[in-house]
Amino acid sequence: MPIPGRLIEPLGLLDGDQGEAAVTAGLALPLSGGQAFTIARLIGADGERLVAAAALPADWREAAAALARTPSLWSRHAGNPAVMGILNVTPDSFSDGGRHLDPAAAIAAGQAMLEAGADMLDIGGESTRPGAAPVTPAEELARILPVVSALARAGATLSIDTRHAATMRACLDMGAAIINDVTALKHDPEAAAVVAAAGCPVILMHMRGTPETMGSHANYTELPREVLGELAERIAEAEAAGISPAAIAIDHGIGFAKIGAQNQTLLRHTGLLRNLGRPI
Repeated sequence: MPIPGRLIEPLGLLDGDQGEAAVTAGLALPLSGGQAFTIARLIGADGERLVAAAALPADWREAAAALARTPSLWSRHAGNPAVMGILNVTPDSFSDGGRHLDPAAAIAAGQAMLEAGADMLDIGGESTRPGAAPVTPAEELARILPVVSALARAGATLSIDTRHAATMRACLDMGAAIINDVTALKHDPEAAAVVAAAGCPVILMHMRGTPETMGSHANYTELPREVLGELAERIAEAEAAGISPAAIAIDHGIGFAKIGAQNQTLLRHTGLLRNLGRPI
């Protein structure tokens, strides 16, 4: 997927009824996810400028339309916030490592999240914190398969956080619905084919290097645009492998080959990634 020649950074965001009313009144333009924007930073070959969204030049309207698209496999999550419960079946994840390594504890934690209102659960068996050592697919599967099996039988919508094709395949066969790959399907050469064959939604995350080395790759000249460009490349590779454009969501990878203030910069300019026309 080529980087769009013209980028729009949506600013002055409005949510829900307020955004809908502003769009109806001609004061804002729609965004995916039920938002709207009142100000646009236009970034083109001739430089940058700010304009009111209502006064967007006609030749920028096509670029603006991409900001409102939600691929069909993600449409049921559009318009309202969806809560994803994070379940790390690992001894060393940065947030809850060790708490849910025992399958019974992990299953109980997942059930508690569902009862508390989680819309989906993201299950991982390999830590990708900075400096984390790799885990084999066999060890990863041994950790998570009992958990995936039990929670899938309970009717949970499961996302599998893995970079291994064998893990993707086994969990999809067991009832998982979404693949969430921190390497954007780059780590395992068979991963894209597994996702394409399953026809499932997939989250492509931006990262450079590996969890062990990514800190040394946090060198950028124009961080938000470089992340956008590298995600565009991963989208193109995914589609070339047969993955439907309707299946792809993106993740800017906060903390993955970004350190310190770089994370804050990327968060401030998240809107630029909407030019890729994918849920973030």
